[in-house]
Amino acid sequence: MTNPTATNADAVDSLLAAARQHAEQGAIRQADELFQRVLDIAPHQFEALHFLGMRALAEGRAVVAKVLLERAVEQEGGDIQLLKNLGVACIGAERLDEARFALDRALTLAPDFFIAKLYLGYVLETLGHKHAALKEYFSAVLMAQAKGRWLSPETTAPPLRELVTSAMRFVDAGRKQLFTDVLTPLREQHGDEALRRVEHCLDIYLALAPANYPDPLQKPKFLYFPDLPTTPYFAPELFDWYAELERNTQVIRDELLAVLQAEQGMEPFLKFDSPDEVPKFLGAGPQGAPAWDAFFFYRHGVRYDDNHARCPRTSAIVEALPLVRIRAHAPEICFSVLAPGTHILPHHGVTNTRVVTHLPLIVPDDCAIRVGGQDHAWKEGRCVTFDDTFEHEAWNRSEQTRVVLIIDGWNPHLTGVECDAITQLVEAIGDFNRECGVVEIR
Repeated sequence: MTNPTATNADAVDSLLAAARQHAEQGAIRQADELFQRVLDIAPHQFEALHFLGMRALAEGRAVVAKVLLERAVEQEGGDIQLLKNLGVACIGAERLDEARFALDRALTLAPDFFIAKLYLGYVLETLGHKHAALKEYFSAVLMAQAKGRWLSPETTAPPLRELVTSAMRFVDAGRKQLFTDVLTPLREQHGDEALRRVEHCLDIYLALAPANYPDPLQKPKFLYFPDLPTTPYFAPELFDWYAELERNTQVIRDELLAVLQAEQGMEPFLKFDSPDEVPKFLGAGPQGAPAWDAFFFYRHGVRYDDNHARCPRTSAIVEALPLVRIRAHAPEICFSVLAPGTHILPHHGVTNTRVVTHLPLIVPDDCAIRVGGQDHAWKEGRCVTFDDTFEHEAWNRSEQTRVVLIIDGWNPHLTGVECDAITQLVEAIGDFNRECGVVEIR
């Protein structure tokens, strides 16, 4: 007696083989008919559902595509491309909540699937969820461009070009509005002119205006504030707190020496994923392996309470200074410890709104810093302040350890209102970037 199940399986296999052959030869109509015959026998056959669903999607028959791709997803729910295509079909069928569900499923499986993010942004925008759409569009564009995509029409797949262009316009307008709104209370209180340079700074950050750096050696990695006097080093008379800090050099040095003796609380100033990265940032002399360590009082705005407690007099002196205080960003204050032979290679800082002050505590011979091409030899107990957005480097060519106290302060050429505005603006940028999963520059 003939087994009908076996017969059906044989028929399906035969039809699939013929359908594949026609599809490979470009005989799409015949392939369609054969795959449909497969479904007549085996309604849940994945390959036929997928082929016919994609054919319907390509022809603009979104409702049919949605039905077929839904059935395919029931068989292969972990296929992110299939889930994305189902989302696209749901968009075409004007079933946006279902599209959102399918795209969310794809992104749960592959959070960096930027094409799914792009379509999810469109769905959210259409549903009226503007801020959520902004986040998805922004992270989609960043992810794509990090992989060399969507940088130009040539690097964008033709079917996506219109949507990518629209998303980029949405991102430009949305981020501009988001960050401009942050400044509204200050603008209402102090007037437009008080925030003119801040608004220009924001436009430069958003790439809506050119930076026009006055010096080619100045290249902030994050935020450039225009129309400030441009100089690698700052005159001491701009900082009325120098005298108090320098007067307490010995007090601070004594607490530093206790820290060095205890050999606790130090950590690398730079964190490396592998030893191979070290030579990109630190050079070594004949003294041995390079090392740049720090005893942090603040790191990216986070207070190290235990370290403050270990150095109470230094802590009190530091806390009395006009520090940059920006949540999750600043200040950064530490004993910076440079091992013998270590060379901190040329690099740039993040923003010229912040300046860096060094109070040298232990300075052997043959130690110096170079900022904007100008060398400065530290002198113990004598502060120096510089703009680290200029290319800068530092070295210790001696046989002993070099230590300075590093302090973040405001650029002295900013007004109080501008400092308040930059604080609020940078915090808002940081909050938004973290929402989008963007790795921040610090």
